[in-house]
Amino acid sequence: MQLTGTLQQRATRLVFFAAGFGMAAWAPLVPYAKSRLGMDEATLGFLLLCLGGGSLCAMPFTGVLAARFGCRKVILAAGVLFIAILPGLALANTPIELGLVLLLFGAAMGTFDVAMNIQAVFIEKANGGSMMSGFHALFSVGGFAGAGFMALLLWLGLTPALSCVVMMVLLCAILAAAQTHLLPTVSTPGEKTPLFVLPHGAVILIGLMCFIVFLAEGAILDWSALFLTTTRGMAEAQGGLGYAAFAIAMTLGRFTGDKVVRRFGGKRVLTLGGLCAASGFFLAVIAPVANVALVGFVLIGLGAANIVPILFTAAGSQKAMPPSLAVAAITTIGYAGILAGPAVIGFVAHATSLNISFTILGAALLLVAASSRLVTASKSAA
Repeated sequence: MQLTGTLQQRATRLVFFAAGFGMAAWAPLVPYAKSRLGMDEATLGFLLLCLGGGSLCAMPFTGVLAARFGCRKVILAAGVLFIAILPGLALANTPIELGLVLLLFGAAMGTFDVAMNIQAVFIEKANGGSMMSGFHALFSVGGFAGAGFMALLLWLGLTPALSCVVMMVLLCAILAAAQTHLLPTVSTPGEKTPLFVLPHGAVILIGLMCFIVFLAEGAILDWSALFLTTTRGMAEAQGGLGYAAFAIAMTLGRFTGDKVVRRFGGKRVLTLGGLCAASGFFLAVIAPVANVALVGFVLIGLGAANIVPILFTAAGSQKAMPPSLAVAAITTIGYAGILAGPAVIGFVAHATSLNISFTILGAALLLVAASSRLVTASKSAA
């Protein structure tokens, strides 16, 4: 199979879009689930952990599955599973049922996420140029489209269950369009892949950098609105502007990221991206008014936009572990940052303040910028 062909690249973009589209479909359903099951915020919060917990349980094993069976089979199996589970998010009648559905949905999405990134790594390596930012940009677009389209269906009066059926049809069409040109294999004939390998060598460093960036992204998602409304006097109805500014800037940054990386190199973009994101946190902390803080969130989005794509490229290029296992490892470590983010930031904010929490995140992103040379050097390290 010609990995550099436009059909393989298009298939990769389609599955990234499908991942964002499918995952975001859950967000508009949350209020309906809370109301239908009569849950309080504590119960809902616990159930939401099932979504992330399912992903974390499945991600470490996806690398070996992709190596043994190929990305095509793993992506399609995980895709069919999460599509089939989607209506269960609207039909679960008890908190226990919803928890089980979320656990399975998270496991399927986690498997899909790792497998599509493994596909992207091999496509990019075969192409010989930067493509990862563009792939991740399609995930962001899928997220916007999925949440927006599901919200539109609900606004038009469709029931949550029927809305999920419509989403299922669209997702099936996307996967059908992509499936022929997904990679049938990512390992050489006769190569033996261990069932599980602990991250080691350069993969640990790359994973820790992913953890920091995902931690920062999770903090913006969960705490930016509270930060703006409680520390900068913004009206509660406008609190979501912080995350919106961040998400739009990140998406735009990823659409231009491949050209930027090709021109300036991954090391320089990683350094400048870390510095830009760190400066955004520092600006938000010292900003006297909300509008200036919003500029800080834009800088965070622009700076962080291409860090994770570059880190996935580095994971595919290092020699310490097979690329499929390395991608699975750093995805798992990074995703743990998203899950840990709300709790860690909340704990620090309770002990000190949100300003201190955001300052610490800015300092952590400076470490990411300072580590760029080590990551680029690790591409040839055994």
